[in-house]
Amino acid sequence: MSKGCVQMNVRAKFRVQEIKANASYQTGGKEQESVRLVAATDERNKSWSKWTPSGSIEMVISNPEALDQFKLGSFVYVDFTAAPDEE
Repeated sequence: MSKGCVQMNVRAKFRVQEIKANASYQTGGKEQESVRLVAATDERNKSWSKWTPSGSIEMVISNPEALDQFKLGSFVYVDFTAAPDEE
């Protein structure tokens, strides 16, 4: 493990709350999709959500194949693993 890299592995469960189209000046106005995930805190996820009760992630995706992996209302796991410091 490199200097400054702390071992960390955390898994969180999120629900796909919103998918919306947007255009970006960085892509010359090409349409992309914005996907918003929120922490799964409903009754089915009570044991998990008591430790991390809230949170959200928003991603902008321009790859149609990647976007197909996210369905509105579906649940996904997000894994956090420490990355080494940049040299």
